[in-house]
Amino acid sequence: MRHYTGLEMGDKSLTVIFHPYHLITYTPSDSISKVSAMEISVIGNTPFSHQMATVTRDTELVLLPQDTRAYNSMAMLDLDKQIETLIKCQLISEDEVKALCSKAREILLEESNVQQVDSPVTVCGDIHGQFYDLKELFKVGGNVPETNYLFLGDFVDRGFYSVETFLLLLALKVRYPDRITLIRGNHESRQITQVYGFYDECLRKYGTITVWKYCTDVFDYLSLSALIEGKIFCVHGGLSPSIQTLDQIRAIDRKQEVPHDGPMCDLLWSDPEDTQGWGVSPRGAGFLFGSDVVAQFNATNNIEKICRAHQLVMEGYKWHFNETLLTVWSAPNYCYRCGNVAAILELNENLESDFTIFEAAPQDTRDMAPQRRQQPDYFL
Repeated sequence: MRHYTGLEMGDKSLTVIFHPYHLITYTPSDSISKVSAMEISVIGNTPFSHQMATVTRDTELVLLPQDTRAYNSMAMLDLDKQIETLIKCQLISEDEVKALCSKAREILLEESNVQQVDSPVTVCGDIHGQFYDLKELFKVGGNVPETNYLFLGDFVDRGFYSVETFLLLLALKVRYPDRITLIRGNHESRQITQVYGFYDECLRKYGTITVWKYCTDVFDYLSLSALIEGKIFCVHGGLSPSIQTLDQIRAIDRKQEVPHDGPMCDLLWSDPEDTQGWGVSPRGAGFLFGSDVVAQFNATNNIEKICRAHQLVMEGYKWHFNETLLTVWSAPNYCYRCGNVAAILELNENLESDFTIFEAAPQDTRDMAPQRRQQPDYFL
């Protein structure tokens, strides 16, 4: 990010902060206005290659709206090229990752802890870095932006291609922000990714942990849940004894590492159990919750059902508690050895459910991944 400071319009100072997607101008009154990149053109001896440059009273600042359109087109072309690269399971540069993550944070910052989602929509469960299986998902479910997607978290860890998987989904989010919704899973965490693969993968593929830092910073901005047409509550894990209403979720400060306990942790870690009330989770985080808990939560918030991910389902999806709660799993042959199928949930305009089942991508369509150190067997 480059800063340009100087004098303009008399003695009023102006700071222009530049990065590949937009400019933000700050005036002495602390009012902030956002304008498209290249809408302001600096004419004069102001080298853009310098980290800091001075815009003097003799430097002319002019508005070039035609350049705005040209720049926006150029930025979208660059993003489209990055998407093309990532779809081939190839890496984009570290600088491109930095710019992508910066823009993604801006977009995600505007989203609610309970993000509103319109129907029709296709809901997807865990992906876990299984990039070629994500391509299978798009093959059966349709591409973005033709299909409106909601992903329920756990984009990374376990699989061989967490970097390419997360960056592709993030690039699609930036390119089509209203056609793909990403919420946070328990693996979108600095601590968890240092154990289950994403940290090591970033280090191996980029030679430093910088890309891991960029991505984990984005994790903090991901929504905690989504609400489809006000009727279907979607979350990665489950419910919390600390949460009775959606407004309590909206009040959480989500821009942080996932805590070890508390309501934010519970939303990402909890699981349903064929019991009543609350129980201790064998995962060591979150809770087990029964049918009565779901019934009370749904009634209190006037919702019809809960849709979540987080647990391996051999058949791809599973209904619980008289179809008031649903688990969707979208990583086929999980960890390349479980033998399960995967599913996506397609909801039409009337919120009628249709499941598409798919299997792992054929072996001959995959690249062979390098050997990695052994990971813990505990399925998070």
